[in-house]
Amino acid sequence: MRRTTWLMALGSACLIGVMVAGLMALPPKEPTKTKEEITDTEKRMPGKVGGPPAQRVALGPNVFVEMENKKAVRVIVEAHVCLRRGVLEHLLCRQRTKEHEAILAADIDARDLHAALLLAGAEPGKTVVLSPIEVPPSGSTVKISLRYKTKDGKEVRVPAQQWVRHIKTRIDLQTDWVFAGSAFMVHEGDPAKVYYLANDGDVICVSNFETALLDLPIMSSSHDNEYEAHTERIPPGDTPVEVILEPVKEKKR
Repeated sequence: MRRTTWLMALGSACLIGVMVAGLMALPPKEPTKTKEEITDTEKRMPGKVGGPPAQRVALGPNVFVEMENKKAVRVIVEAHVCLRRGVLEHLLCRQRTKEHEAILAADIDARDLHAALLLAGAEPGKTVVLSPIEVPPSGSTVKISLRYKTKDGKEVRVPAQQWVRHIKTRIDLQTDWVFAGSAFMVHEGDPAKVYYLANDGDVICVSNFETALLDLPIMSSSHDNEYEAHTERIPPGDTPVEVILEPVKEKKR
């Protein structure tokens, strides 16, 4: 690969801006669906009490936004369990990248997840800085929960932290994730060739990476792994799991 140039703000504004504009151009209402066409998710994901159910809109393969009152309020990623035991660097990776160190994998384009989070009101911050001084990742806080069905068909939803525990203390992960935003890489000789770095696998991380889309807002070195899978709480391999991401709205001062 040729020498590359890192473009953060400019690349994000151009590529993600186009994707967001495309979704916002969608008509305000979808065609009426028959009972057979209404998905289980639309039935079980209600909006506000007494209000209509949330509408799910696909932003890309296996990436959706949930709409309430014509506003995107949460993001859904359809994933599956790929690891139940061992040291972790990720909660979720892109499929066929880092399944050996992530609990979940999803067949997605990480740019779609970035765009979906923007639509849901999250603001990207900065990925970890490792030198000359260490600065932890920043960005909007995103609460993540996991929804799946047990063998007997019971639906379960748990905070994602319950599947990740500290290796030494055996205590569940104690923090939410932040929308760090990853970065774009452009070939110096061909500006048309742009690559989103989180597509190498660093989608939702528990070890800090300069390419992370979502990361922990604390220093967590990938050279001295601190977390492991909480095996007893994770369903069998290949179990479908919906990863639910809900940006935390900052209170106006």
